[in-house]
Amino acid sequence: MTALMTGHYGFTHAARMEWIKLRSLRSTLWALLATVVGMIAIGVLTMANTKAPGAAQADTFDPVNNLLAGLALGQLIVGVLGVLVVTGEYSSGAVRSTLAAVPNRPLLLSAKAGVFGLVTLAIGEAITFVTFFTGRLALDPAVPRLALGDPGVLRAVVLSGVYLALVGLIGIAIGAVVRHTAAAVGTLVGLLYVVPAALAGLTGTTVAKFFPTMIVGNSLAVSKPVAECLSPWVGFAVLCLYVVAALGAGGWLLVRRDA
Repeated sequence: MTALMTGHYGFTHAARMEWIKLRSLRSTLWALLATVVGMIAIGVLTMANTKAPGAAQADTFDPVNNLLAGLALGQLIVGVLGVLVVTGEYSSGAVRSTLAAVPNRPLLLSAKAGVFGLVTLAIGEAITFVTFFTGRLALDPAVPRLALGDPGVLRAVVLSGVYLALVGLIGIAIGAVVRHTAAAVGTLVGLLYVVPAALAGLTGTTVAKFFPTMIVGNSLAVSKPVAECLSPWVGFAVLCLYVVAALGAGGWLLVRRDA
């Protein structure tokens, strides 16, 4: 902290400061705990109600997608938490102290994104693997037992954990752009749920397949290809572009607004 106070700071110092702030917030612990419990519970319950497919559905049946159904909840909690990492400081006024310690706005945003991204990545991977091993135990004996060595399964589990971290980073970027908690959360919900659902109803998957929720549901968290949707790695690349563009816009606006 001494380095920050004297102005001799770098990314490591800023990241350490962000880590202290993140872990000291009680809401962080409760939100991440809700993500863990909610996603695992939904995955297990969904797998317990998964029935063996008929002969006509055997080729497209993909229990991995059912197993990772909790991502619909997890993405909302992690995304909102990402928003609050930024907007919480603006609403409380704590951002003044933060900017006094680290006046370099892009560096500060990078530190926030780096710390939060690593935390949510670790938790996301832990959740998806625990859900995989517990959820498959709940499968009906008539349903083929999943294994990480099956085609596409390990990739689906790993990328689903990565997805949570990417949504968290999108939340941070939206928070940096909007700065107001309610408006930022509304923007996040629109991006994840409202807009893709509306587009899916109007145009099918033509445009909706490029939105995060559609990408994770039809490209990442599946072991078998879904017709007319992005391939897993193309979908992952699109999500990475979302994050880079959103964080770039957030960093640019931070500098422009306070110039």
